Amino acid sequence: MNIDWAALGSVFGVSLAVTVGLVTLFTLGIAGLSRRERAVAQGDGGGALAVTGAYACFAACAAAVAYGIYLIVA
Repeated sequence: MNIDWAALGSVFGVSLAVTVGLVTLFTLGIAGLSRRERAVAQGDGGGALAVTGAYACFAACAAAVAYGIYLIVA
């Protein structure tokens, strides 16, 4: 049995980068929702841009997960 260490390292690097990217996107989405809650609590009534950004981040996360599932199934 011969292990291709370069390919294994490449898979590890890509999976680590994608994981960090997904966590960052999800964190930005949570921060956007938190910013909206803060604006509502202060009575500003704003925060529409923060909610739109949060939903965009969550949609990107869902798309990345769906693409990963597609790659596994295909």
